[in-house]
Amino acid sequence: MQAVKIGKRGTVVIPARMRRRYKLDEGSPLLFEEREDGILMRPAATKPVDVEIYTPERLAEFFLNNAMDKEDYLDARNEVEAMGINPDTIDHVRWPA
Repeated sequence: MQAVKIGKRGTVVIPARMRRRYKLDEGSPLLFEEREDGILMRPAATKPVDVEIYTPERLAEFFLNNAMDKEDYLDARNEVEAMGINPDTIDHVRWPA
């Protein structure tokens, strides 16, 4: 434990030893939690977010396979055609004619 003072605008300097230990740099995210006995400050756990980029064909497949009824399926076909894709070239479950 180490005592620090609050500066102008509420700034607090985290001691260098603690910054190194917890790998805190300028801009590192922190969480502040109110507790009965005071304030808990800790590094915010961040993890990279995996983002999947879908091709137009994959989106078309989603639209066509997620239709709930025949009318929805026909709307999905129109959306896929508006994307410039022939719905018949996409592997999907087809609704009966």
